[in-house]
Amino acid sequence: MQALGSLLFTLFMIAWTLFYAILFVLVGGLMSLPKRFGFIAFYAHCMLGGLRLLCRLDYTVEGLQNIPDEPHVALWKHSSAWETFAQFLLGPPKVLVLKRELMWIPFFGMGLALLHSIAIDRRAGASAVNQVVDRGRTRLAEGLSVLIFPEGTRVAAGEMRRYGVSGALLASRAGCKVVPIAHDAGFYWPRRGILKKPGMVRVCIGPAIEAAGRDPREINDEAQAWIETAIRRMRTDA
Repeated sequence: MQALGSLLFTLFMIAWTLFYAILFVLVGGLMSLPKRFGFIAFYAHCMLGGLRLLCRLDYTVEGLQNIPDEPHVALWKHSSAWETFAQFLLGPPKVLVLKRELMWIPFFGMGLALLHSIAIDRRAGASAVNQVVDRGRTRLAEGLSVLIFPEGTRVAAGEMRRYGVSGALLASRAGCKVVPIAHDAGFYWPRRGILKKPGMVRVCIGPAIEAAGRDPREINDEAQAWIETAIRRMRTDA
């Protein structure tokens, strides 16, 4: 039954995403930016509802009080597709830092552009970091928070890659806070494969880290230590 539910969810995900992307491109340009994020939040809500119904996979959140009211940089662990939906429902509107190839997908890429996403060429090295900082500061000045997956790509559950420094550098230059966010979704919805395991994804939002005037490497190390320690603690408690 779990395999059947996972298959049905995958079909639903593809159909719902395609339909909603086309609809969003058609009507999104007529909306204010806050309403666009609200429109996408409904899409994410339906996605996670389908996951709960078909795969018996739900989630719980700890530490919502740690999200500051002002624009900030959110650093999320990236081990699944799950967090790309869930992030729309947790905290204020956030623009995504993502690889530019996603912007080339018909309708989907246009939808990301309507959300003021920051598309970068990950092969550009230091230039890509500068793009994140320059465009990120503009988004923060507009009153939007910025979400970055510091490992740059999805990493298998239980594994870790070196965290990129662009998020910490952006926060340091902009004088805003960094919010570390850990979760164990990758243990239930692996980065490869269709099968989802039933259970409860835990999301833990850490205390905001002051970044103004600090060495970005120090900020980055603090965020990475908090996220990875929180995930190990989740799995010990599971």
